[in-house]
Amino acid sequence: MRHLKKVKKLNKVKSHRDLMLKNLAASVIQYEEVKTTEAKAKAVSSLIDRIITVGKAKDLAARRRLYELLPTKLAANKVLDVLSDRYKDRTSGFTSIVHIGFRRGDNSKMVKVKLVE
Repeated sequence: MRHLKKVKKLNKVKSHRDLMLKNLAASVIQYEEVKTTEAKAKAVSSLIDRIITVGKAKDLAARRRLYELLPTKLAANKVLDVLSDRYKDRTSGFTSIVHIGFRRGDNSKMVKVKLVE
């Protein structure tokens, strides 16, 4: 039984799941809107909240932590330069999930993950 297990496995091994979520988070940060499945969107929204919260510190330790959490330096620099100023008054809830329908191939729920304005 899965009582008190909070990790969504997404039918992937840990290393693949971690890299997939890091890449998806970097895409959401870079493009500010990404179309994906509902399960992946729910899993990545908490990661994006942690990334932006770390980036709000704007010090060297935060920069190094973001380089660990994100696969590209471009996304980490955008968090430090743009997003930390945009969300300085906000404590959490940096993403929103908008349902857009179902995928034709396998009928899975598709959503858009957007950064909140």
